[in-house]
Amino acid sequence: MRKSITLSLILSAVLGVSSLAFAQGGPDFGPGPHGHRGGAEMAFRGLNLTDAQKTQIKTIMQQSFASLKSQGQAVRQQREAFEALSPNASNYQSAAASLAQAEANFTSARITARAAVTAQIYNTVLTSAQQSQYASNKAAFQARKAQWQQFKAEHPLPSSASSAE
Repeated sequence: MRKSITLSLILSAVLGVSSLAFAQGGPDFGPGPHGHRGGAEMAFRGLNLTDAQKTQIKTIMQQSFASLKSQGQAVRQQREAFEALSPNASNYQSAAASLAQAEANFTSARITARAAVTAQIYNTVLTSAQQSQYASNKAAFQARKAQWQQFKAEHPLPSSASSAE
């Protein structure tokens, strides 16, 4: 229980920070606070990209970000307006439903845009050798993920951890 609460808090913080980063400036290919990279740089890591390919990827990412920026700003403003409402306001429930729909639409747009960006980079920027390496890297990641899931299933948290709360 304790681990799941901690994990939930961490995930909430990460989602909040990523939403804030998305709303503030878009993709960043620089290292994060712990020296690692994220986004497209992470997905295409290990492919020995040339500087020209990195520039192409960055341009594609920036164009995608620019197309979603206004929708993201609108959702953020709607979220702020909802958070300013008192729970006893007459339009509180309808504002919550409207925000939920706006968030869902924006999430759908982000996921669709990310898939389009990945496909565009894969098909227009990467060489055939890099495409093969990308597929190998993705398969290796999926295998590590499956191993981790299996490990978690075989080693559940002790029941005393839930009583520590």
